[in-house]
Amino acid sequence: MRTFSLWKKTVWTAALLALSSSAALHAQEAPAPEPPPTALERAVQAYEAGELKAAARGFTALSAQARPLPLADYNLAMMHLREELPKPSARRAERLLKRAAAGGLVRAELALAQLYEQGLLGKPDLAQAKAWNLRAAKRGSSEAQVALATAFYLGRGTPADPEQAAHWYREAAKAGDVGAQYLLGSMYESGYGVPADLRLARYWYDIAARNGDEGAPYKIKAIDAQLGN
Repeated sequence: MRTFSLWKKTVWTAALLALSSSAALHAQEAPAPEPPPTALERAVQAYEAGELKAAARGFTALSAQARPLPLADYNLAMMHLREELPKPSARRAERLLKRAAAGGLVRAELALAQLYEQGLLGKPDLAQAKAWNLRAAKRGSSEAQVALATAFYLGRGTPADPEQAAHWYREAAKAGDVGAQYLLGSMYESGYGVPADLRLARYWYDIAARNGDEGAPYKIKAIDAQLGN
């Protein structure tokens, strides 16, 4: 069974302390009462507690509103894809995810890309996966940027385009993705998609190494030998 990560939301809001208006007493008032959880938070809490029927009822009610809640659509779609509902449907999940994506939820765009890439509707559709990753990548998702760069690098669902691969790996690398940092170093080292530049290759390998990539230090030593450092 293929699984997707269900969205989780922090449910508690920090209490605020208010100072008394009495200048003479300078007393501190009691913390403001914690607001009750919203309907969405209750549904998420039910899911996390393993109460799947209650969670499904909550997400379904929010999804059926006149103005559906994108996060409710997304979570309900995930329950379909995780086969946690009596009659799970990948097609129903697709519709819910598209509505959540239209509502501005980047995570829904990523989920749609995975749905098409993994062929959950029958067979993989790499062109659709690339299109949804592109939408999410343009909105700043480093996960989508890496997936899109890899599609251009390998020519999966799109013609191979080394320059586009380098562009999106760079965007993800700047956002802190260690794998993208290493791959960008490799592209500068080999001159694939970018002009060959050992110093830039070393720069990105060094960042990857500082972020924990185990292979990057060896690449740095090799480049230092070539540069005479």
